[in-house]
Amino acid sequence: MSGNLSGIEMRAALDTLHAIGKDCADSSDFARRGVHCLPRLISSELTTLSVCDLDSGHRSVVCDQPGAISRRELEVFDCHFFDHPLVREHGRNPAAVTRRIQDLLPDSAFQRTSLYNDYYRAIRIDHVMAVPIHVDRHVLVSFVVNRSKRGFSDRDRERVEVIRPHIGHLYRLSARNRAALPELAAALTGREREVLDWLGAGKTDKDIAAILAISPRTVQKHLQRIYEKLGVETRTAAVMRAVSTRH
Repeated sequence: MSGNLSGIEMRAALDTLHAIGKDCADSSDFARRGVHCLPRLISSELTTLSVCDLDSGHRSVVCDQPGAISRRELEVFDCHFFDHPLVREHGRNPAAVTRRIQDLLPDSAFQRTSLYNDYYRAIRIDHVMAVPIHVDRHVLVSFVVNRSKRGFSDRDRERVEVIRPHIGHLYRLSARNRAALPELAAALTGREREVLDWLGAGKTDKDIAAILAISPRTVQKHLQRIYEKLGVETRTAAVMRAVSTRH
């Protein structure tokens, strides 16, 4: 596939890979760099790192635009989780490669689905391309780029596919210490786990307070204890530590 790319395109792809991996200390750095750097290679109106729990049918996201997907919209996605063409294509598939929804379903057919009308129409997205970077029996981890109106070309797919295996390697390196994480997560209280779950869903402190019927100040206290227990300093780092415990 790389033979179809020009020298300029290959350099752009490699530059993107370098930008994602540069000084990447842990999985939170990886997530943050990935969602910010991939749009340099493939223009996108919304870029996420999507972690799909294939057993429960729940998705956690790290987004380049925090709050862009509402709590209700996240819940709606989970309602259609097992019907999503890309989840079905990539889940538990060790040979998974970059795919667009249009590779699996014509646009006209996709736009007649409940998934599109209940979820994608609400977030004003018409075209989706997923880049699977880690697949096992229980978890699917992908970078997902989204556009409205303008679809992704074959060239777009080729530019990201050529570095996809290497992005996956960076992901695994960034999560190399995850073996000890379940013990850390076990130290969280039930309420702290709830706060962390909603944090992973992209909710703000105010959102979490409303959902859990507590004050924003109490949410902040829970977050501080979560950070201390997980040994992190930021929201993104906490989410990525939690994601790693599910692997």
